[in-house]
Amino acid sequence: MKNLILLLTILSVSAVSAQAYKGQGDNKFQVGTNLQDNGSGINVSYDYGIGENISFGISSTYLLGVNDALLDNPGVDDADFGDRFDIRARFNANLGNVIKIDENFDLYPGLSLGLKNFGGHLGARYFFTEGFGVYTELNVPLAKYKSETLTAAETLHNQFTINLGASFNL
Repeated sequence: MKNLILLLTILSVSAVSAQAYKGQGDNKFQVGTNLQDNGSGINVSYDYGIGENISFGISSTYLLGVNDALLDNPGVDDADFGDRFDIRARFNANLGNVIKIDENFDLYPGLSLGLKNFGGHLGARYFFTEGFGVYTELNVPLAKYKSETLTAAETLHNQFTINLGASFNL
């Protein structure tokens, strides 16, 4: 009896059809961690599909922890809220159905315009079920708003960052 229940469970899970990007009207919410030099925090993002392979969205990051090495610099008391927080409008080219690796997988390069810089990102998400998956994003600034030398606190969000976490279909 236990083997029968196990077999039915495996078959029912494998029969679940998940799709990483559905096109126009698709809604994705993601929450995860943001990792970068001298800090780590929480990242949330929302993407809305406006076409077969195009989505627009918003992403925000707040650094909960700032490395003591950053704070040990002369003249730096702490990274204030403005240094720890970033919000970005984003554009994605959802290529999962173009490269056809798996219908549960989506690869999405994109551009973002935020409080700190104009940047690019490369993301990937994989859905295990219709509503739940995992994601990762690599972010890089392409043009910083401040051209002179940045203070240690100003380098937060103005560098290569990694986001990883959970993705949800809404």
